[in-house]
Amino acid sequence: MKIEIFTDGGSRGNPGIAGIGAVIKSREETKKYSQFLGDHKTNNEAEYQALIFALKKVKQLTGKKKAKEAILNCYADSELMVKQLTHQYKLNNEEIKKAFLEIWNLMLDFKEVKFKHITRDKNKEADLLANKAMDERLF
Repeated sequence: MKIEIFTDGGSRGNPGIAGIGAVIKSREETKKYSQFLGDHKTNNEAEYQALIFALKKVKQLTGKKKAKEAILNCYADSELMVKQLTHQYKLNNEEIKKAFLEIWNLMLDFKEVKFKHITRDKNKEADLLANKAMDERLF
């Protein structure tokens, strides 16, 4: 089973109010999620939290047994996050280190997980969902 995950996290103020968006696509269906994270979050923290949310959601949607058979392609427009997750960049921030470890632990639940950087224009749905979460919090 192959699943595509598109994630985006944003912060207004950096740090400031933050939200995440995730689009999860399988052969059968597409699911979209938006969630407000809170105040005093950086953009990078939001990017990592979006991916953590999506990995947990995939496991929840597929179940533990099917998750072990799943191949995930994770797409994000955060070049920093993708390069950190693919060991091209070092981790310096303590909060990001914690999120990185959580992602690596979540990866154990799946057959294979790949991370790919995409340009912002190819991640519009997840970006809209992250902004929706922040917009709804403001009103």
